[in-house]
Amino acid sequence: MTNKAVIFFMLSALPAALSVRCYQCASSQNLYEDTCGAYKRFDTDSHIAVECNSDESHMPGSFCMKLTQQGPKGFIWDGRWRQVIRRCASVAETGVTGVCNWGVYDNGVYWEECYCSADECNGSVTIQSSIALILGVMLTTLYIVTLS
Repeated sequence: MTNKAVIFFMLSALPAALSVRCYQCASSQNLYEDTCGAYKRFDTDSHIAVECNSDESHMPGSFCMKLTQQGPKGFIWDGRWRQVIRRCASVAETGVTGVCNWGVYDNGVYWEECYCSADECNGSVTIQSSIALILGVMLTTLYIVTLS
């Protein structure tokens, strides 16, 4: 093999190696069954994570996102309306992954957006990366304090 062929092969394999796999679903896809984890635990065994840079992905991206929205009590007949969306994402509003942002819309609907960059990380209830980030900051702070 020539040097050009080796370089071409390595560069063509690079995007596949850097691509993250995320779950993608939305509560609104199935009105009769909760398949995305809005009212019950998300079943990772019944979903297949997709490569974010593949044709299967509804939105290309380099990390995963989970959006949860919940209406105030009494919003609809069952007490609370909930919606969950899991997908790939290309831009986080904060520019940081491994964290969750939350707020309340003017109509009283609570929202929470979580971003993470590990394979299948948007399948859990909470983003696992944020725990690692907090632990890393604590250990770094402890190390700096002990050096002083």
